[in-house]
Amino acid sequence: MTFGRELDSNSMGPGLRANGGGIVALTIPARAEYIALCRLALTGLARTRALQEEVVADLKLALTEACSNSVRHAYEQGRDGIVEVSYRLGDDRIEVEVSDDGAGFDPDVLERAQQELDEGGLGIAIIRAVTDELDIGPNPSGGGSRLRFAKYLN
Repeated sequence: MTFGRELDSNSMGPGLRANGGGIVALTIPARAEYIALCRLALTGLARTRALQEEVVADLKLALTEACSNSVRHAYEQGRDGIVEVSYRLGDDRIEVEVSDDGAGFDPDVLERAQQELDEGGLGIAIIRAVTDELDIGPNPSGGGSRLRFAKYLN
């Protein structure tokens, strides 16, 4: 099974790569049982810094919600897909981007779900509550969606 495409020659194992520019990328099958790998990668990255446990817990919660949205909503039942997660740890922030090449979404529906805080909007509300920046939109590399969040470290 192939887990990802190679970003460069700095491979760190199946599906996990570092590109030398401070970005670690992970590509997983769009299945719930693989979300734990995304959380483990985040935990490993966080250990390179002395991050507070509460910050790491918030990041893991936001990441789980973002990945779950892609796994649950991006692909029609029975269609295989992937979820790509990239992590960038800067001096003053950590950024996480979750993208897929699934069906995408209607921004108006997303806005209504956030306002009503129904099941679909609750995950986004949680991400917004535990992070400092949130950006949701279409995947710039084609179909699907992209969710990016950031947490300030200072």
